[in-house]
Amino acid sequence: MEQTLYLMRHGQTLFNSLGKIEGWSDSPLTLKGIAQAKDASKYFKDVDLSAAYCSASERCCDTLRHLTTLPYMRLKGLKEQNFGILEGEHDYLQHLRPYGELFVKYGGESDQAVQERMVQTCTEIMQKSSGRTVLAVTHANACLQFLKRWSPTEEVTSVPNGCIFKYDFNKEDNSFKLLEKIELAV
Repeated sequence: MEQTLYLMRHGQTLFNSLGKIEGWSDSPLTLKGIAQAKDASKYFKDVDLSAAYCSASERCCDTLRHLTTLPYMRLKGLKEQNFGILEGEHDYLQHLRPYGELFVKYGGESDQAVQERMVQTCTEIMQKSSGRTVLAVTHANACLQFLKRWSPTEEVTSVPNGCIFKYDFNKEDNSFKLLEKIELAV
């Protein structure tokens, strides 16, 4: 059976608009973030979603609530990278990508740890899903690390709010193949 995973970044938050690092910290969606989620709901209107998941962060739950009425499950494995004591600091550090081990010395996670967590969580989601099409709302670096695992030559350095990645999942070898990157206009 063919299975599809849509991996989506949450809508814009207050911290995003203020240029603050927001990993395990959380701030509310802005009006633009809500509009991005509602725009995504128009895209998914013609997609037969069989299951929905999101990060345990409120910004992902709120994004998901604005784009579907499906029941959903919150999963810690879909959370953003932990930036340690640099949470809430100005995002000038964003230009240091790839982060590698940078945040480990500040009590955060490495890129590799985020990638392993995301691959494990998304694989488990798809393996236990009896449906064909799954949506998971997550975060920028979580999406980026997942993409780097399955499409290492893909030249993506940033993931805009509301961006959607469409993957094919092969249940036999637990692999994902990027089919499309969707950036909606808002």
